[in-house]
Amino acid sequence: MFNSLKNFTTGLTRTRQTVFGRVANIIGVSEIKNETWDELEETLIQGDLGVAVTTELIEKLKDHVKQEGITKEHDLKSFLRNELINLLPTPPALTFNGDPAVLLMVGVNGSGKTTTTAKLAKLLRDRDGVTPILAAADTFRAAAIGQLQEWGGRLGVDVIAGQPNGDPGAVVYDAISAARSRGCNLVIVDTAGRFHTKYNLMEELKKVRGVAAKASAGAPHSVLLVLDSTTGQNALAQAKAFKEAVGVSGIVLTKLDGSAKGGVAFAIQRELGLPIQFIGLGEKADDLVPFDPIAFVDGLLE
Repeated sequence: MFNSLKNFTTGLTRTRQTVFGRVANIIGVSEIKNETWDELEETLIQGDLGVAVTTELIEKLKDHVKQEGITKEHDLKSFLRNELINLLPTPPALTFNGDPAVLLMVGVNGSGKTTTTAKLAKLLRDRDGVTPILAAADTFRAAAIGQLQEWGGRLGVDVIAGQPNGDPGAVVYDAISAARSRGCNLVIVDTAGRFHTKYNLMEELKKVRGVAAKASAGAPHSVLLVLDSTTGQNALAQAKAFKEAVGVSGIVLTKLDGSAKGGVAFAIQRELGLPIQFIGLGEKADDLVPFDPIAFVDGLLE
C-alpha cells in the first residue's frame, strides 16, 4: 500500500497542487459563507469532476456542516475524502479464461493507446503470470506498428504485425493463431484510433471484434478504452461513442502525471458507469498501475 500511495502521490502532483490544494485552503477557512461554497464549486468544476459530481459533493458538505456544526479543515477534509472514495468503486479483476483470452485496446490516436498496450502486457505478465502476445492491428498508422514492435523488443513480448494499410482483422486472426502455437494465453490488440469519419472507425472496430469472436470463443474477453486525462471532459464524449460501438468493459486513464484534470475520473464513473482499471502516472514501463480508489483520492488530497 505504501508504494502504491507513493506512486499515486507523485503522479497526481499537478492535479493536487492546482485543484485539490485550493480545495484544502477553501475548506480550511475559519467561517464558511455562501461565497465559500461558490468558490469550492468553481474549483471542483475546474478540476473536471463535472457538474453532477460537484453539485452532489457540495450538497453533502453543506449538510455535514449544518448537522455537525463543523468548520475545521481536518474534519471537512476527512469527510470529503470519504465521499470521494465512495464515488470510485474498486475495479473488478480481469479474467484470462479464453483460448487464448483476447483483450482489445481502443481509443483515439494520441491517447497513449499503443504505449499503454505494451505497458499493460508487462504489468499483466509480472502481476498475473500470463504469457502475452501483442497484435499490431493499428495498420492505418505505420508509426504505431513500429512503436509497438520497439516496445515488444524492449519488454521481451512477441508482436504480430502485418503490412501498413493492411487488414487489421487478419492481424488479429494471425495473433490468436500465433498465441496458440507459441503457448501464449493472452492476446492484447492495439486497434486503430482514427479514420476519415467516426462511423468508419467504429465499423472497423466492430469488424475486428467480430474476427476475434470467431477465432477465440467468447472473445474479446475485455475491451479497455484508453482516455487521455489531459482532455478532461472531452474524454467523456469519446467514451460514450466507443461504449456504444464496441461494448467497452473498462477504462485506462493516461497522462495523469502531466494533467491538472485528474478529477475527470469521478465524472467518468458517474456518467458512464465504467470501472477505471488502470491509470498512467508516467512514461516508464512500470508507470501504468492498477487503479486503487483509496490511493487515488489520498494522492489528490495528501
